[in-house]
Amino acid sequence: MESLQHRTEENSTIVKHDEKVRNPFKPTAAFIGASWFALLAGTLGYCIGLWNASMELNEKGYYFTILLFGLFAVISVQKSVRDRSEGLVVTDLYYGLSWFATIASMILLTIGLWNADITLSEKGFYAMAFSLSMFSAIAVQKNTRDSKMFEDKEL
Repeated sequence: MESLQHRTEENSTIVKHDEKVRNPFKPTAAFIGASWFALLAGTLGYCIGLWNASMELNEKGYYFTILLFGLFAVISVQKSVRDRSEGLVVTDLYYGLSWFATIASMILLTIGLWNADITLSEKGFYAMAFSLSMFSAIAVQKNTRDSKMFEDKEL
């Protein structure tokens, strides 16, 4: 295998004047769109499922609050992890609380679904919609931060 140190015509970083080269670390429009689509699909699916569920209003409120709590928590974790990796100061208290909130939201959803009087397929639906929402919220936050970073550098 060829060494990465060896420069060839194919891997050269020299750019001709009129060529516009995309930064490989900048998120693509396709990934940004897919992330937003996944976030909307997860959260809307979860909320539509709650709307149509045959459970008491206080139960629906519990599950909705867990979704909002979880979304905020994972965004907070992503931001604090990213800040630390970039050398920005993040207190151990905030870092720990953001992880605690993320894990707590997952545990609270699990306990709620475990004790809910709904079918297994409904339980699975809520678990999967919640997981999709959590993962895509992290991706949207990352894309937003990366895009902003590249906008600032291009100015």
